[in-house]
Amino acid sequence: MIRKAQAGDLDSIVALAALLWPETDAAELRQEFRAHTADGECAVFLASEAGRDIGFAQCQLRHDYVEGTDSSPVGYLEGIFVREGYRLRGTAADLLRCCEEWAAGQGCREFASDCELSNADSLAFHLKAGFTEANRIICFTKRLDKE
Repeated sequence: MIRKAQAGDLDSIVALAALLWPETDAAELRQEFRAHTADGECAVFLASEAGRDIGFAQCQLRHDYVEGTDSSPVGYLEGIFVREGYRLRGTAADLLRCCEEWAAGQGCREFASDCELSNADSLAFHLKAGFTEANRIICFTKRLDKE
């Protein structure tokens, strides 16, 4: 079962998001997802099985330029995750479909996403889900302050 997450789902969302983004502090995730569930330009969907939340997807509207698109706003998949043991059953595809339907309902004509260059599983998921690769980039940063 897939449902649109509400403020009362915050603990489940944070627990799942911490598995997807383990380098991010749980308090930071809680603050971010509290804002996301209250924001009309963002949606979080939860997948449940036998009363247990097993996956989530976060999407939002992007009004700035999105690589490979020519419209605005664009629906954007910010993150998607399904617990091990529940994968390869179509749950991620169902979560993605909910995100796409939500974005279309917000007036979007295009939907986009990204993944790290080294994330072969994510790349395979996106291609299987019908995404077309728009570009590959490597981002750089440089500190200007001398510590």
